[in-house]
Amino acid sequence: MIVSRNEIISTVYKAFTGMHREVGEADLVATMVAELQMAGLDGVEQFNNATPYILTEQDTPIDIISQSANEIRFNLHSSSLACHLPVIMDYALEKMGDLDHYKIYIENCHNRWLAYSELVNLSAKGIACLAKWDNGSAPKHTLFTLNQGFTYPDIYFFNEIQANYNTDDMVIELATTNFDIDNESRDFDHKISTDELYETHKRAWKEGIYVDDEQWSTLKKTAAAILVENSEASSKGAGGV
Repeated sequence: MIVSRNEIISTVYKAFTGMHREVGEADLVATMVAELQMAGLDGVEQFNNATPYILTEQDTPIDIISQSANEIRFNLHSSSLACHLPVIMDYALEKMGDLDHYKIYIENCHNRWLAYSELVNLSAKGIACLAKWDNGSAPKHTLFTLNQGFTYPDIYFFNEIQANYNTDDMVIELATTNFDIDNESRDFDHKISTDELYETHKRAWKEGIYVDDEQWSTLKKTAAAILVENSEASSKGAGGV
């Protein structure tokens, strides 16, 4: 079905707000989902997949395992990236300061595709970005690259694992100069180019955003169920039966 950006944002906002999380901001999470869907990368499905993690994970602080002058390593304790990445990126950019290059390791995290909008936003800051992660299922490896001067990334997919870290980890590199990705992107099996993402995004603004019917129904049910639970709880708290 075809929906608007505002419909996605308002529905995700309701669903996330109803989860009563102490971490994560509903408007930022909603934007993550909408931008990913507008890029044709199944943002609604990614949020639906994230919902069980968001509902069951504990509101525990992010652990900084280690840090040095040009890199930092976080442990998210199997939490969804959606709830924590905006804070992580703000902290990392502050630490990066005037450095030419900075590396962020994020361990034990889920729903890494929802990082898309936060990474794309770096282009407005004049910062080049490279992100990569291994997957438990095909494609086995994903490489996200966004060099200076581009608004949308190139995304490479590999059928074989390319890195030597766990499938629940993610590595993000920031730089003030462009990355030489020839070596990183060698032997990729599939690619979504910056031009393709631009066209998909432009078409979404013009014609509306396609969302799989089943995934949209699941999202609507999540938001509706949580609203009903909240209404019942409010009635009981106000003396209702």
